[in-house]
Amino acid sequence: MVSEKIQENIKLPIIDLSLEKSQILKLIVKASEEVGFFKVINHGVDTNVIKRMEDESYSFFSKPFSQKQCAGPANPYGYGCKNIGFNGDNGEVEYLLLHANPNLSISQTSKNISSDPLMFSCAVKGYVESLRELAANILELMAQGLRVPHTSVFSNLLMDLHSDSLLRINHYPPFNWTPHHLHQDCDTSPTSLSKIGFGEHTDPQILTILRSNDAPGLQISPQKGLWIPVSPHPNTAFSVFVGDTLQALTNGRFKSVRHRAMVNSCKTRMSMVYFGAPSPYARICCPSELLVTTTTPHKPYRLYRPFTWAEYKKATYSKRLGDTRLDQFFRIQSENDETTTIE
Repeated sequence: MVSEKIQENIKLPIIDLSLEKSQILKLIVKASEEVGFFKVINHGVDTNVIKRMEDESYSFFSKPFSQKQCAGPANPYGYGCKNIGFNGDNGEVEYLLLHANPNLSISQTSKNISSDPLMFSCAVKGYVESLRELAANILELMAQGLRVPHTSVFSNLLMDLHSDSLLRINHYPPFNWTPHHLHQDCDTSPTSLSKIGFGEHTDPQILTILRSNDAPGLQISPQKGLWIPVSPHPNTAFSVFVGDTLQALTNGRFKSVRHRAMVNSCKTRMSMVYFGAPSPYARICCPSELLVTTTTPHKPYRLYRPFTWAEYKKATYSKRLGDTRLDQFFRIQSENDETTTIE
């Protein structure tokens, strides 16, 4: 078993999207290759759009549990509490899971979520549209940074009419420690009085964009056994995660980063998470420009066999939260083998 180390005070990449494009491209590629994570500032998402979504989210989670249950269970969309997925994973979290495809109306679902369904659905629509546009912009910058000629090759997957993107709003209430712990100062290290809110995992989609309040808790693991707390500041930033599907699309150049959420005993934490995904039948295959050159001269090859998002989603749901999926089911074992299948 690998021992766990929390390493604080590591400066994680923050990318200003108002910089010169050539500088942005270098920073995004570097962060995606080395960490699989970065923050963006000056991203262009209207603060009013963010505030409306935050207000609606806080309003929902402030309701009595019996009222929140009316919006559940999350099967797959709706309200969930503690149970994560279908394979026994649990955490100190309650959440709302909503489909983020603008062509699928949430007005019906909103009736069980808000006393003002129209206001809630408008807040969701505005937020999702803004985040989809931001995600598409980041994906185009990534393609340009990788020197892929068709710079919309990744972003088109998100903009598809049948995109399977999601919006997940996570709420982590403070928990009660035993009297032995309660005498301690709540302002000590965020890792000293905490437990798992959402267990370690990688995101299966293409790109994840997360917005949280000012409570700490998010941690990333760029290497096994090492955890780096992500500061909730600056509060204008969005956190961006490379997903498994983007790792496959870039032929392993970009790394899907493992991450988790911790809950502390003093502060409520809320995060609003946009998961950018393709349509179920989109074919996931890296562009020819990103094929790996092997020891065999003039014989580049792909690290992962082509698959559909529906295939990958099935693999994801068949496993526990922290299990690996991409390398287990879709990695090509040799240059001549592209026939790996899911059992």
